[in-house]
Order: sequence, then C-alpha cells, then structure tokens
Amino acid sequence: MTQEAALNTALEAADRPIMLESAAQVSRAAKAWRRAGLLALDTEFVRERTYHADLGLVQISDGQTVWLIDPLLDGVLAPLAELLADEGIVKLLHSPSEDLEVLLHTTGELPVPLIDSQLACALLGQPLQLGYHKAAEWLLGIPIDKDLTRSNWLARPLRPELLHYAALDVCVLPLMWSKLEQELDSLGRLPWLEEDCARMLADARRPVDPMNSWSRIRGAGRLEGDSLAVLQALAAWRETEAQERNRPRGFIVKDPVLLGIARGQMDHPRDLETLDDFHPRARQRYGREITRRVQEVLDSGATLPVPPQAGPRERETLKAMRKLVMEQAEALGVEPTVLATKKDMEALLFGGPGAPLPERLNGWRRPIVGEPLQALVT
Repeated sequence: MTQEAALNTALEAADRPIMLESAAQVSRAAKAWRRAGLLALDTEFVRERTYHADLGLVQISDGQTVWLIDPLLDGVLAPLAELLADEGIVKLLHSPSEDLEVLLHTTGELPVPLIDSQLACALLGQPLQLGYHKAAEWLLGIPIDKDLTRSNWLARPLRPELLHYAALDVCVLPLMWSKLEQELDSLGRLPWLEEDCARMLADARRPVDPMNSWSRIRGAGRLEGDSLAVLQALAAWRETEAQERNRPRGFIVKDPVLLGIARGQMDHPRDLETLDDFHPRARQRYGREITRRVQEVLDSGATLPVPPQAGPRERETLKAMRKLVMEQAEALGVEPTVLATKKDMEALLFGGPGAPLPERLNGWRRPIVGEPLQALVT
C-alpha cells in the first residue's frame, strides 16, 4: 500500500470509528489488537473540579481501524487494563504524561511498552513540546482540526463531531511512527527513545510524596528555616486532603494563602482573618487544623534548609554548563532541553563534591553532556 493510500485509509477510519460500549465488544476488538503488534492510543478526560482526572474516552487505532471505548460503562475497564499490560503490544502515544496518570488511576495499569511520538519528534530536532496536530502536519503534510479540545468528554451522548475529533487524534499516529522510527534508526537514536520512555513509565508509577509538594509553590524559595518547615507541613496536609476529597489543591487552600500563613507563622485561627485570599468557608472548615499544624512545627523546632542560591561563582559555572549543552545540542540538531534542563544542571551544581549524576543525565546522555557537565563542577 502506498503512503497516500495508507493515509486515506487512516483518515477514512476516523470518519467511521467503531464505538465499543460493552466488555464483550472490547474483548472481541482485543483479538484484532493482538494481531496489530503496535497500537496508537489516546485519552480524553476532564480535570476541572477534581484532583484526579476523570476519564471520558479512550481511542485506539492500528492505522486502518479506529476503536473508541466508553470507560463510563460497566465492565470495559478490565479488558482495557489487560491491553495496557500486554507487553506484546507496543502502545504509541503523543505527549502521554497526563494520559499515563489518568490510565493508571482508572485502570491500575500503564501502557507497556510505551513509545512517545512527541519525544521521538524532539530527538529529530523538532520543538520539545510539539503538539500532535503540528507533528502530523510536519510528518504527513495534513492539517488536523484542534477546535474541540476543551469539550465535556463526560457528557453523554457524545456528539458525532466529538467522536470524529477524538478518532483523528489516533488514526494517523501509526503512519507518523513509521516515518519517525525510520529516521531515528538511521541516526542510531532508537535506544535513546526507548530509555526515555522507560523512565517516563517509572516516573508515572512513582507515587506523589506529599512532603515534597511545597516545592511546586511559587515563592517558596523566599522562605527559610522554620517558616519553610511550616510551608512543607501545610503543603503536605493540603496534598493529602486534596487526594482524599478528590478536589484540586486550590479548592482546598490556595498557594498564596499557604505562603502567607507560613511567612507569618500564624498559629491561631484569628490570625487567618488577615488573609484576604482565604475564603471564609475554607477558613471556617480548615482554620483550626491549619493553625494546629503550624503550632506543631513551631513547637518541634523543625527547620528546612534554604534552597541553594547561585552566587557569582555558581552563576559563572551555570553559564559554562549552558554553553556546553547548547553546543552539544547544536551538533546533534536538537533543543538543548532534550539533553539537559536547568533543573538538571542546578541539581548537579548544588549536589556537592562527589555527588552522583542526576538520574536523567545518565544513560545515553552521560557521555554527551553528563560527564562533561560533571567535569565543570569538580
């Protein structure tokens, strides 16, 4: 089959996707999936008022047929989980980090083995955040509609135009991968992709540690000592509360409120009345618990080390590190962040004498940037 014919077949499959609405239908479709060897996969979900995203649709394609699974129906998640766990079927996703999260939470499984076509594009010189629609245009020369991304995928019935849009998100992925695989193989970069995808799965399996959740709060670096310890305790409490109630963190208490409480070391409920951003209902519900935890930290004498700050010498070293990474990236024809991020370089710089390489700078990156960067800080 010519590429043009294959592309037409894939696009026609998106015009007439097969809706799977029972466990029996999913099980019958699984017979075709096992013959395919490689399946493109995508999800549609809603995450507006919940901590965990709610799965609304699962799309699967072998390049010739598109199947749409309704995960809200009884009995369909078990055969879907079996597919995800079947290591004999390669799963192809584009920018899958959120898909992995929602699939693991909903089915208990992750798609193994995994190929991330966005990362594959990045290893061939495309922007690291290249969207599916732009990737399809780059690889196949076709435009794909992207106007329905913010639809309510939990509403039933799903409109025909939504189903078509969802089908388009997977129908040409196998064709895209065929071109990507060939190019990566010619450059010897397939092992790079396999390593990074395996790391992505390992990261997805790693549970969130509430005690580290303070680090995502903007402005946390301006606190120190016992105030930072208070913020750590409050952020950990909020993370656990958000998980248990399945509500976004900001629905519990907003970041600026936590920062204000930690900065002011507010250990009495009346202190919280000075915080304009603290909704009265939330203050009434959580005020005593929050101030109790502040008091516990202060009574314990706990402190948290101030995050390291770059002085003149460290700034010069970081400048040299960035220059090295940029030169290597230019030689390979990739974005610098594909090789090393600012976070990677700072972790190495502030790791102290004899500190091991950050995990991401091992593997295929080690001889390219890992060891050269390490030499700059020793």
